[in-house]
Amino acid sequence: MFSNLKEDISVVFDRDPAARSMWEVLTTYPGIHAILIHRLSARLWHANFKWLGRFIAYFGRWFTGIEIHPGATIGRRVFIDHGMGVVIGETAEIGDDCTLYHGVTLGGTSWNKGKRHPTLEKGVVVGAGAKILGPLTVGEGAKVGSNAVVVKDVPAGATAVGIPARILDETQAKQRDQAAHKLGFSAYAISADMNDPMVKAVHGLIDHSAATDERIEWIMQALQKLGSEAPVEAKPGEQFDPAYLNKIVD
Repeated sequence: MFSNLKEDISVVFDRDPAARSMWEVLTTYPGIHAILIHRLSARLWHANFKWLGRFIAYFGRWFTGIEIHPGATIGRRVFIDHGMGVVIGETAEIGDDCTLYHGVTLGGTSWNKGKRHPTLEKGVVVGAGAKILGPLTVGEGAKVGSNAVVVKDVPAGATAVGIPARILDETQAKQRDQAAHKLGFSAYAISADMNDPMVKAVHGLIDHSAATDERIEWIMQALQKLGSEAPVEAKPGEQFDPAYLNKIVD
């Protein structure tokens, strides 16, 4: 028990830069309290003290703002950051080293008995406000974006965003991020699946910029093969010298 508590506290320092001391973490972090209370309620639940397990879980909900059914399975080093509004259903399974932010719901889509809540494999990160619904599996190391609604399996290592959630094209995401940095800003946390016309317009500009850069690079390589020298990259504010085109043509 004490070894698990030590792990619970250590992961807070790993994943929350605001943590300053063990005493602060132990006394003021509701995610830690919710996990400790769940371990007690789950032990009673599986020992067939159903009502007592539910009552302690109910107390945990009142005390922390985090609702975890005593039947849920939670692994080691799971971190619930902030935590207010988190709901974890009876048949949910959370693997080791997962991270959940506030407002996350691991819910069901059926009133039938049996497995009806999600399974999160090792190292999954679920952003604030995300809803993962049904007996699906989120693969190891996957990420679920803030406010996403996941209703189908997420492959290991993938990133799911949007409503309903879609899997991001990792190649396109990397190219977009590189192009955004060239334009002088980061597109972090902006998804093409968001229902915001301004966001979609920005992504269209970034994709166009990346495609234009690829075409220019291809043209320069072709010119070099023909024996022409590549022009020196212009500095910001400088204009292209038309005489250079005449030199290439000649």
